Amino acid sequence: MWERFGYYLMIGIFTLYLKDVKDGFAMNEAESADLYGTFIALVFLTPFIGGLLADRFFGYQKSIIFGGLLMGVGYCLMGIHSKPMLYIAMTLVIFGNGFFKPNISTLLGNVYSTDEHRHMKDDGYNIFYMGINIGAFICNFFGAALQIMLGWSYAFMAAGIGMFLGVLIFMIGTKHYKAFDVKKEVHADDMPFSKIVLLILVPSVVAGVLGWLIPSNIFGSDSTDAFIFACVPVVYFYASLYFKAQENEKKPIGALLAIFAVVILFWAVFKQNGSALNTWADRYTDREVSGVQQEVFDNLKLAKSLTYKIDSTEKYDAFFRLQKENGVVVREMNYPLYFRNVLPEKLPPIESKISVWSTNLSQSINPGWVILLTPLVVAFFSFMRMRKKEPTTPTKIALGLLISGLSALVMYAAVKAGSNGAEKVSVWWLIASYGVITIGELMLSPMGLSIVSKMSPPRITALMMGGWFLSTSIGNKLSGVLASMWDMYEDKGNFFLVNCVLLVAAFGFMLLILRWLNKIFNEYVK
Repeated sequence: MWERFGYYLMIGIFTLYLKDVKDGFAMNEAESADLYGTFIALVFLTPFIGGLLADRFFGYQKSIIFGGLLMGVGYCLMGIHSKPMLYIAMTLVIFGNGFFKPNISTLLGNVYSTDEHRHMKDDGYNIFYMGINIGAFICNFFGAALQIMLGWSYAFMAAGIGMFLGVLIFMIGTKHYKAFDVKKEVHADDMPFSKIVLLILVPSVVAGVLGWLIPSNIFGSDSTDAFIFACVPVVYFYASLYFKAQENEKKPIGALLAIFAVVILFWAVFKQNGSALNTWADRYTDREVSGVQQEVFDNLKLAKSLTYKIDSTEKYDAFFRLQKENGVVVREMNYPLYFRNVLPEKLPPIESKISVWSTNLSQSINPGWVILLTPLVVAFFSFMRMRKKEPTTPTKIALGLLISGLSALVMYAAVKAGSNGAEKVSVWWLIASYGVITIGELMLSPMGLSIVSKMSPPRITALMMGGWFLSTSIGNKLSGVLASMWDMYEDKGNFFLVNCVLLVAAFGFMLLILRWLNKIFNEYVK
């Protein structure tokens, strides 16, 4: 819970901080989305090496503690307003998450690997997932209040403190999991670690550098080129696991690799919560509060005061971030962009103030839904299990893709309700969209963790967990690529239609291989 408190507090304010002209780095939408996508992609790429090192050398407990401390330091350093320091802090978070994330999930799987509890593994991961989202829900209230009262630096420091608390609680609870912190036996056919470094990691770094240096951008930006190039050797490594596996391991490894490929598109859409959907909350959602609501938000320091000035939006260019004075374009610092698409009849008197709730609070909608819906989802599938009608885990993942696609249609309707951004719309559109995609998420994300734990050959469980996060990483980068195109869509509804088409296509492919996946699942799990 506390680890996710830190991570999601940071994610909730990251792009807002990057775009802040006065106290941030004055990035535009494309720049911030590209950096955000690269960051969260690398955060989920390093579990490949973190899982491998834990499997073979360090064990899960040491890896989790070391990774957590790295992340805590990284969050705190983000509070120092300097681009070099920002990149150093991001690097610490990226490597820290690599040691933390695959191993906490694998350790949980080990706890549920006894004959007595194996059949409850899906429920265990759902409960684990709900605990995660309690942290993700409450963190944004702290982030908003600290940013409003004290500034960005203190909000990032709170993320670091949350991470340190998580490490402390984990260490206190050692007695509950120590017996399950067992390194996996290395098989004679396994690739030696030195060979992995020479054949996988070094080529990944070299390929990434080449991708960055190649003239012009093949995939839209230097960072995207570098990331895709760097992924090629790692993807090759996971493919080689299948081709070099013993005959009795080929089927489960092949099934997991197929699932990894399919869920990339889910993450590409879902992870726009910190970019495109954050932009929607900031610019296109009616966030004004008044009366009792205003008193509550103001007292909790969760609302900002905005002054409507005589300056009008006609002074500003199409990005609504710049102003022209005597023909010279300068950075906009004072004019509240919030008013640019408020209907004239709803504008306050000139020089008067209104209160608007902090944008990053919208990031608590999804984890709020997770907390509310997880008990219902767990109860529903427990009921289905008692009636012997529970869908298999691959079937749940397929349904999760379809349901998630429907959430994009909700946002398409929101665009139409707001006349394509000409006027602000109710926050209920965001709440509804997050509600739908949360159902899809609960059918897919904890189920993915569960199926990796169930189907992986025991000797490479953490490594395959790293493969799950590799697919997440690629999807995260794709989410940044998609979000960076936001300003290119004249009709924002088409942006969300593209998201819908991607998820429906993933669902269609999953349907094609579902019978094969279920056959392997029933053979190796049940």
